[in-house]
Amino acid sequence: MNAGPAPSSIFAVELIAEFVRRGVSDFVVCPGSRSQALALAAAAAEQAGAIRLHVRIDERSAAFFALGVARETGRPAPIIVTSGTAVANLVPAAFEAHEGRVPFIALTADRPVELRGRRSNQTTTQAGMFSEIARLSLDVPAPTGEPATSGSSSFTEPGQLAAQALSASLGALHRAPAGPVQLNLQFREPLSGTAGFDDMIAQGFAVAGEEGVEARAIHPTLLVPSIDDATPDETDPTLYVHGDNALTVVIAGAGAGAEAEEFAREAGLPLLAEVVSGSRYGREAITAYASLIADPEVGGLIERAIVFGHPTLTRQVPSLLERDDVEVIVVDPHTDTDHVQPSRGARVVRAARVADGHDPHTHRRWLGAWVAPDRELQRERSSAHVPDLEAARETGYKERNAYARAEMAARREPVTRAMLVESAWLGTWPHDRLVIAASRLVRVLDGIAPARKVTVHANRGLAGIDGTIATALGIAVTSQADPDPKKAAGTTRVILGDIALLHDVGSLQLPPDTEVTPRIQLLVGNDGGGTIFDGLEVAASASTDTFDRVMLTPQQVDLEALAHAYGWAYERAETRVELERVFTAPVTGPTIVEVPLAR
Repeated sequence: MNAGPAPSSIFAVELIAEFVRRGVSDFVVCPGSRSQALALAAAAAEQAGAIRLHVRIDERSAAFFALGVARETGRPAPIIVTSGTAVANLVPAAFEAHEGRVPFIALTADRPVELRGRRSNQTTTQAGMFSEIARLSLDVPAPTGEPATSGSSSFTEPGQLAAQALSASLGALHRAPAGPVQLNLQFREPLSGTAGFDDMIAQGFAVAGEEGVEARAIHPTLLVPSIDDATPDETDPTLYVHGDNALTVVIAGAGAGAEAEEFAREAGLPLLAEVVSGSRYGREAITAYASLIADPEVGGLIERAIVFGHPTLTRQVPSLLERDDVEVIVVDPHTDTDHVQPSRGARVVRAARVADGHDPHTHRRWLGAWVAPDRELQRERSSAHVPDLEAARETGYKERNAYARAEMAARREPVTRAMLVESAWLGTWPHDRLVIAASRLVRVLDGIAPARKVTVHANRGLAGIDGTIATALGIAVTSQADPDPKKAAGTTRVILGDIALLHDVGSLQLPPDTEVTPRIQLLVGNDGGGTIFDGLEVAASASTDTFDRVMLTPQQVDLEALAHAYGWAYERAETRVELERVFTAPVTGPTIVEVPLAR
């Protein structure tokens, strides 16, 4: 005689189904014993066509993959893991989600309370592991299979748990920003069992999938209650910019997005947008902003700075925001956070608007004071090759021969950091994605990238090199599932250094053909170690041998063999012409492009 369905399985199916009904489209699973009911429920949802399921071996890599999905979609991709060290491996991604304000839900399976404190296998203090940063952290009692009573807590009901977790991760509670949530779910044996339950599972997920598609199409907030912003209080007002004479700049850091560009454009103010901000486009965008901030005849005149997002890439911006003669205004819609003030005494507002009737030409002389020198610096710094068209039009043999030799020399020119990153920036189309690691290369790009509307992703919450490949894979796979065929046809390009690649090398392992093959291109600037530290003060004070030993971390990994070991295609680009070929040939699958660079 078959036993009825296990309480763990009933609970897991109801929990996953509620997430699906509320518009969650992606789940990430790492195999494990204690979490088997959740994993099997997610597999059933995939079989019913209700979700996209991503299975990964390594929890640390899987967590960053989920982070990448959330960065691309704006929706969390709940990650299912077993107990023990599996939970601890989620911590780096959870902290990046916290600081980067990315929705993240960890469904962590655990032993029931009676097995804790007895050194039971794979049991540790995992409940509340993210409590200092979590938007919601619950230790959920093991399901019993008994009907809920009228006085039972809503936090033990799977439907309510899913609703609260989703709401908290998206930042819909207490005006907190999006971030990590942990549901620590206790399970008793039997850990799964669906006898007599299979038909109900299939039918339930089919219905949930249909509702979830509708939720994603109609409700961008995934059925989470909205927050009423109609009447901001006196301590957190909206900033309205009028046509005053204050010499003002708009600063856009990571996460600023289109809002910063729109505000700067409507106000007619210089836009000092980091390359990872998603705001670096439009006529107000200033490429060489870091150099101009340090120029006393330009940046020295600044009287007010309006900050969007999280600026991290230069020393000039923090120095500007600490100046006593500069008024700092931070635009942040969230009040329940300690991470909104980049300087002492900054004024924090929920939003910035341009007042009705404001003429953006009011600041045209101030904007011109930035645009003119910026264009000159761009001409000096650009590594893009511009053919000599006048020489090309010459009819004389000697002149045409000289032109041909010059062009050949340019095409054989060794690739530099500037050439690599600028080529990637200019070679990324609107339907593509560009992921930029926390390597030396991002700072090079930030100094030279011209204004251009590019979809950029970067883990700048903590600016660590952790999980760069995994994050990019999450972005690639999800973007290819975009309902817009044009957006889905794009390629995900990743700019990273050799150390960032090796730090996340385990993420190169791809799942079998049951999942989408990502169109992704890793552009690896290989200078044999962590040369980003060459610019630090310690490089001039420490001995060369000591510095190289503990700061450079030199490496001699055969990247071609590494690529082949994981089944990735491999290319090598040493010259300008070889680099051009990289960005003109179609990308059909995962590819590593090694670009040797001088230290």
